[in-house]
Amino acid sequence: MSSYQAPPNGWRTFLIVWITQSISVFGSALTFFALTIWLAQVLYPNPEQKPQLAFALSAVSLAFALPTVFGAPLAGAWADRHDRKRTMIVMDTANGILSLFIMLLMIGGAMRIWMLIPIVAVSALLGTFHGSAFDTSYAMIVPEKQLPRANGMMQTIWALSGILSPAIAATIISLPALARQGLIGGWVGQELVKLQNGTPIAIAIDAVTFFMAAVTLIFLRIPSPIRSDLVDREGKKKSIWADVKEGALYIWHRRPMLWLLGTFTVANFVGSPVEIFVPLILKFNLAADWAARGFTFETALALINTLFGIGGFIGGVFVSMWGGLRSRRVYGVVVSLIVAGLAQVVLGLSPSILVAAGAAFFGSAMTPIMNSHSQTIWQTQTPRELQGRVFAVRRLIAQFTWPLSTALAGVIGGLFNPGMVIAALGAILVVFCVAQLFNPYLLRVEDRAYMEELAVKAAAEKAEVL
Repeated sequence: MSSYQAPPNGWRTFLIVWITQSISVFGSALTFFALTIWLAQVLYPNPEQKPQLAFALSAVSLAFALPTVFGAPLAGAWADRHDRKRTMIVMDTANGILSLFIMLLMIGGAMRIWMLIPIVAVSALLGTFHGSAFDTSYAMIVPEKQLPRANGMMQTIWALSGILSPAIAATIISLPALARQGLIGGWVGQELVKLQNGTPIAIAIDAVTFFMAAVTLIFLRIPSPIRSDLVDREGKKKSIWADVKEGALYIWHRRPMLWLLGTFTVANFVGSPVEIFVPLILKFNLAADWAARGFTFETALALINTLFGIGGFIGGVFVSMWGGLRSRRVYGVVVSLIVAGLAQVVLGLSPSILVAAGAAFFGSAMTPIMNSHSQTIWQTQTPRELQGRVFAVRRLIAQFTWPLSTALAGVIGGLFNPGMVIAALGAILVVFCVAQLFNPYLLRVEDRAYMEELAVKAAAEKAEVL
């Protein structure tokens, strides 16, 4: 890995890809926000349809989550076998076409929930293949010393889209209503009044951003590592499942990486329910406080969500400008998780909407810092030709608790005080991560020689057994 040199204009290439992918992520955020509005206001608008709406929202969320998590190993193996730039172009184009298909179904009034669920699942799977190719591509074009900064910039994409997309999507959705009121005239107004709402427009914008990202990639040089191990000793071509196994064994034989992965598995389990519990905390724990301050439930929820987004954005900008720790990056992961866990405890126990909003800000600000340091560790400790397979298995193990804890949250939230549950989960994260500060395996995750020694030892033990 140390002998690899990024292309001379690699940082400039990364900036171009980062900008276009940021726009595409923003377009996708528009779509998901618009789909939520469409389900609630168009498909199931009546109060007596609450059960159907709840099922639809859960089904769409799971349709996105399951392919994202469980399709990751296959997508990662694919990224290591095929040209990553071409993979990104094809996936962006396919998702753009899929978005146009959704738009046409909505304009024609033909879209139903049973159609939307498989479409979202396919879109999520395409995004998983694209993400595996992209995550492993910028390690090929960014100089190693710039990787922490690049990872920090990647973190700002999601936070910024979370801040901007709801307001912009809401404005786009309202355009037909404004046209019917005579506030938008001319040919544009005449076309807009034909739509029930502006959801198809938001989805069309998403399609354009996908196509723009795909076209931009055509003109950029993004190298892929050349593999020499696709044929085994017997002359047979290795199966893609053998690649998945190889990615899993790479992690398994390097105990420090396994501990780092386990840390994020715990963090995802205790952190994923927050977005489900926040509305419950506002409604049942903080109602008296925000009502006394003149808030409505909607404005209180908007305050919390906005500060979540702003915190993530500022954290991403901070780590991008700072560049992260140059060594002992594991502390950048563990300490950030401890702060995030403490913020989650405050969020759950706070009797004040303002204190809860502050906790949301600080907890969210830690996310890009921890993720940037973690991503840099994985990028610098994993050979580039293995990153697709290893990162995909890493994503599967770290995120499989996401749908699990999301499903459990719906049950637990109805049985217990949601604030106490969130606080207890945050406390678990704090205790676990404090213990990791004394874990001799985890603290050596950046000692490449030590990890390779562990891998050689594991391989020798396996050979003795055989």
